[in-house]
Amino acid sequence: MGETLAAKLLDAIEASKAPPLSRLIYALGIRHVGRNTAKLLAKRFNSLEELSSCDKTDLTAIHEIGDKVADSIIDFFGNPEKILLMTRLAALGVEPKPEAQVLREGPLKGKTVVVTGSLKSFSRNQAEDLIEQLGGRSSGSVSKKTDYVLAGENAGSKLEKARSLDIPVLDEAAFLALTEETNNHEGSR
Repeated sequence: MGETLAAKLLDAIEASKAPPLSRLIYALGIRHVGRNTAKLLAKRFNSLEELSSCDKTDLTAIHEIGDKVADSIIDFFGNPEKILLMTRLAALGVEPKPEAQVLREGPLKGKTVVVTGSLKSFSRNQAEDLIEQLGGRSSGSVSKKTDYVLAGENAGSKLEKARSLDIPVLDEAAFLALTEETNNHEGSR
């Protein structure tokens, strides 16, 4: 193996020691924890240590995490073999990058918003991230618990369901006005 290839390999190994926290949580293979749940956990907890020390109440307070998933996470981190695994990962220098988002006060605090259709100003993921930054949470389906639906072009069944349930619908312009109002208010502080 040449020096250049060896150096690249060593660099790749070092880079793999700092994965995003959500990827590491998913890679641990915790029962009932898929990619989406791993992302939810990584947005709430700053580290594996913080996640491993939480209780069922902390876990079920996260939107979309129920008793079954919470019990599975608690069982995983209560297993002595898994604790040894965490110790070994730390000894090898594995330090996942935190992804936790501190939800600020905002016009969507405590509100559930569903994004549907095509948006012009940003992607669906960007819209969902902005919803979370404004204190809300993004959901993939419309229910009686949905507070708003952000509807772009070609919105389909989710928009129809929102209307049938009398859920307020925001178009992109109204949503942008809401975000600009928040930014202007914060800028005046």
